[in-house]
Amino acid sequence: MESLPEAVLIQILASIPAVDLVLVCRLVCCQWKNLVDGAALWILKCQQEGLIRAESDAENWQNFYFLSKKRKNLIKNPCGEEDLEHWGEVENGGDGWKIEELPGDFGKDFPREEVHKYFVTSYEWCRKAQIIDLRAEGYWEELMDTTQPKIMVRDWYAGRSDAGCLYELCVKLLSENEDVLAEYKSETVTIPQDNDASWTEISHTFSNYGRGVRFVHFEHGGQDTLFWKGWYGVRVTNSSVTVEP
Repeated sequence: MESLPEAVLIQILASIPAVDLVLVCRLVCCQWKNLVDGAALWILKCQQEGLIRAESDAENWQNFYFLSKKRKNLIKNPCGEEDLEHWGEVENGGDGWKIEELPGDFGKDFPREEVHKYFVTSYEWCRKAQIIDLRAEGYWEELMDTTQPKIMVRDWYAGRSDAGCLYELCVKLLSENEDVLAEYKSETVTIPQDNDASWTEISHTFSNYGRGVRFVHFEHGGQDTLFWKGWYGVRVTNSSVTVEP
């Protein structure tokens, strides 16, 4: 192995699982440590696995590789397929939350055909939240503190065409002790009666948020503005929180 050209050694190492490269191969010798810590090996692994990145943005290819492989929606049960499972801090104003099938009465189909259900609010404020433990999801402390990858938040909301409603989104980045390190709070969105019932996406990207972020607190909700008994308030679905490469 010592006589192998570096380019050939990189080709061999690129066939090894990424976790083993970092936890095992990196400890073999100084040469292997330098290769595992360098860009060439991770550029090759990204190319082999179809992970694309602009050359001009190539500060840390190892982190880019791991973030790309881990990228997923960290919100559980975003579309109500499991009723209210995984949603905590639930506020059930009026008749409380309900899950309905798309498009629903006086509603429209969702832009993505894989989404089949939504949550709907009632005649007083309904709110629900999830707390995402970033370490439990595989985002280690050094990565969050040093790289500070972007955290992208998205949500979708709509009214029904025969009723007006209100909608709010609030997302907080929390420390180990759940101190608020960064926060995004939307305005209170007012959807008038006789609206077109179309779905609207709202999004926010956290970046350069500083050291210490360990949790993401996601909360949204709303109500109708006519105070009709039942479920005439805002509809929400397909919520997402992703850590971006």
